[in-house]
Formats: sequence, structure tokens, C-alpha cells
Amino acid sequence: MIKNVGILMLLLVANGVFAQEMEEKETVKPIPKPVSFVTSHQGIFGGKTISYKARAKETYLTNEAGDSVASFWSVAYIKNPVGDVAKRPVTFVFNGGPGSASVWLHMGLFGPKIVKVDSDAKEDDGAAPYDLVNNEYGLLDLTDLVFIDPVGTGYSRVIGKGREKDYWGLNEDAKSVTQFIRLWVTENERWFSPKYLAGESFGTTRAAAVGKELEGSGQNMALNGMILISQALDYDGSTSIHDNITSYLTYLPSMAATAWYHKKAGQGKTLEAFIEECRQFVYSTYAPALYRGNLLSKSEREALATKLAYFTGLDKAYILQSDLRILMGRFQKKLLEDKGLAIGRLDGRFMGDEADDVSERPHLGDPASYQIGAAYTAALNHYYASVLKVKMSRPYLTSNRKIGSKWRWRTVPDGSYWEPTPVNVSRHLGETMRRNTDMRVLVASGYYDLITPFFDAEYTFARNGIVKDRVQMTYYEAGHMMYVHEPDLVKLSKDIRNFLSNE
Repeated sequence: MIKNVGILMLLLVANGVFAQEMEEKETVKPIPKPVSFVTSHQGIFGGKTISYKARAKETYLTNEAGDSVASFWSVAYIKNPVGDVAKRPVTFVFNGGPGSASVWLHMGLFGPKIVKVDSDAKEDDGAAPYDLVNNEYGLLDLTDLVFIDPVGTGYSRVIGKGREKDYWGLNEDAKSVTQFIRLWVTENERWFSPKYLAGESFGTTRAAAVGKELEGSGQNMALNGMILISQALDYDGSTSIHDNITSYLTYLPSMAATAWYHKKAGQGKTLEAFIEECRQFVYSTYAPALYRGNLLSKSEREALATKLAYFTGLDKAYILQSDLRILMGRFQKKLLEDKGLAIGRLDGRFMGDEADDVSERPHLGDPASYQIGAAYTAALNHYYASVLKVKMSRPYLTSNRKIGSKWRWRTVPDGSYWEPTPVNVSRHLGETMRRNTDMRVLVASGYYDLITPFFDAEYTFARNGIVKDRVQMTYYEAGHMMYVHEPDLVKLSKDIRNFLSNE
């Protein structure tokens, strides 16, 4: 009887899965006429007055049968007149997630107008109205810009016979973004233009995957460069979990930097000197100690705990209780425990006052996110309606959590043997750089980024076949979105400007 019940349950589950798959296959979504909004503008960029057109529009992707299956939303800023396309670069910009629209880089760094939030990370963005200003550090004098929202973000969506699962995955995402870029370049007659990708966070994962994908499909498109903001190419170094030795090493210098910022460690030293001291400790002492594990003597453990307390500002007894391994979520709660504050993950400068002061990790969310998110969302919607004259019947999704829960990280086709491994596209980048000897890379890292630590960028780019001589590493005294800190907005814009000018 029990055996028959088990078989019945299996049949019911199988039928349910089959029914869901059939429902998704059979559901054909409407294919309305794609919309386009074109406006003309003028602004000052790099000290020059630049006239440009803004093209906010839907681009339909097709399958092999020629059916429209997905709508990609993009906003392109094109110099008017564009002049010699062989001398006028175009930069494709996207954010990360997976599940984030391009709102952050659009409204925070690259767009003609940007939203102002508290540069010193001391005040919440509050309620409307917000401050939308001309971006005097913009780059339209040097490059045209195309902001891309992948399927499920912004206004982008599946249409017709399209299925979300054909876009929500590491390889699937790269293929669709590549298809969009090729379409855009062809429609706008820009094959001779220098081409760059600019991504943030998972957007850098996407950039490396797209760079590889652009080389195939019988339409090899060579990039001139990539701008990787808060890189996330090898997830081993940006995943703070138990037993991941790499992450204990890569996160420690960021903890030290953040402790220095909050005056919990390193006082009397410059930030750079304190960070360098921590780097050398990681290389010479901490790494071999972690690999020795329980083979360490009591005196060696005591000495390591003393040094870790020195760098992190945490109590030595707590570090010993943590077995010399500090998880990032715990660090966020413990660093300012005496003040009853939790620090941000995206940016350790931010602080949140939580009701539960003894929870293991922040429970309200990330103050570096919820203290600026409303301003960015409002700014994007206001800007679209009042400046770009965009009128849409559906909401613009700045983020879509549904994507992350359904995301497919599998890197090989179904039916092929595969074991789950940490995401790593850094080898793609290294190989692309070796096939394309003109491609250069700018890597921008924030010292207080507690999601994608700067030392992880150094760790990643020191291996994986990446061509070191064509990589430029830059650093900023802020976090994941370093451009929210105005001095770093100025510095990052200048660094990108020099990179595009090949200086």
C-alpha cells in the first residue's frame, strides 16, 4: 500500500511539472507594436557643449524561426550629428543582480542627469521630492551610451512564444544581450565604431560572458574594452559562507578598511598604509594559518586572534569563538554593536538602526540599499516622463526578485554532465583578451564594498590567464556603488575618461 502511494505521488508530481511546462509552452503572449520615444537635447560634457538625441525604445529579439520572442528596453544617447562613426565610440551599459535594471548606472554615473543622495552616507534619502541634476561629469563628449535592461527588468519582457527561462540564466542572458548588441550596432550602422561594455556587480559577470559570446555565431565582434565596476567574475572570493577559505582571505582587507573608516581600527595610519599592512598579513600569515586549521597551536591561535582584532576592531574573544573566521553578516552587526547600529553590505559607510540588536546579521535589509533606493526609483521615473517623454502602460521594474529565484547558473547544456560549482567567468575574460589583443579592461573597486571586496578583484586578476598589462585597477573611498560618494564620482568619471582616451 505504501509503495503504491509513493508511486501515485511521483505520478502526481510528474504530471504537475509536465502541466506547468505545457502551460508555459502553450501560452503565447501578445506581440504589440514596439514603442519608441525620440527627443533632442543639449548639455555640457567634458567642458564641451554636446547636442544629442535620446532614443528610448523597445527592440524585439527573434528566435531561429523569425518569431518575435522578447522585448529589450534600451535608452541610447547619440551625439547629433554623430560624425565619423569610426572615431565615435559607443558604450553599452548594464547593471547586475541578476534581476536589476540599469537604473543605478543610468541615474548615478553615466546618464546626462543624475540623482543626488547624501555623499557622506549619513542621511537617508527620505521622501520625495529628490534632487535631479545635470551630470557635469558625464562622458557624452567621448562616447555614445546605450543603457540596456535585460528581460524581466525595466520595461523588458518576453512576448509571443518567448519563455522567461530562455533568458534567466548565465548563458541564456549572455546570448540575449549579445543578440541585442549586434542588432543595435547593425541598425545604427556602428560596426566600425570602437565598442565598450560597462557593467556593475553581476553586470561584470555578464560583461565577461558577453565578451566571449560576441566572438561566435558567425558574427565576430571585437570589443575595445570593458569597464568593470565592483567586479564579480569569480564568486569564490565574494561569497562569505562557512568553510570557503578564499572568502575569509578576500574579505579581510575590506573589513579592515571599514573598521578604519568607523575609527575602530588603524587609527594613526593612512587608509592605504593600513590596507597594505592587512594585505601582507593575509599573504604571509592568515592564508597559511587557515590551511593549517586545527593543526595550529594554542599560542598560534592567540597570536592570530590578536592580529585579527587589530585589523577588524572586533573583540579578540569573539574572534576566537568564531574560530578565527569572521562571516561578513556577523561583521556587519558586531562592528558598531556598542552603538546599536548595523553597517551596510553594499557600502560599509552606511549604518542602520535595527530593532533587534542581537540578531546574527542585519534583519532590516542593507542600509546602503534602502537608504538610497527610493531616490533612484523616483528619479528614473520622473526623468523618463518629464525629460525623455516616455509614456508606458506598465511599471518600470528597477529590480525583479523573481528572476534571482529562477536563475539558471548551469553552464553546460541539458543532458551534459555537470556538478554545481561557484560561478567563475574570469577565464572567459582571460581567453577573450588573448584572442583580442586590443582589448583593455578598467576595474573599479570600492574600499568599503562588503559584497565584492577589492582584494577579491586583485586575487581574481592576478590569475585566470588575464593579461595584466592591459588591466587598470582603480580604487575609491566608498562602496559597491562608489559614485554615490561625490568625490569618487569625480574620480571615477575622470578614470573612465582617461581609459576611453587611452591615456
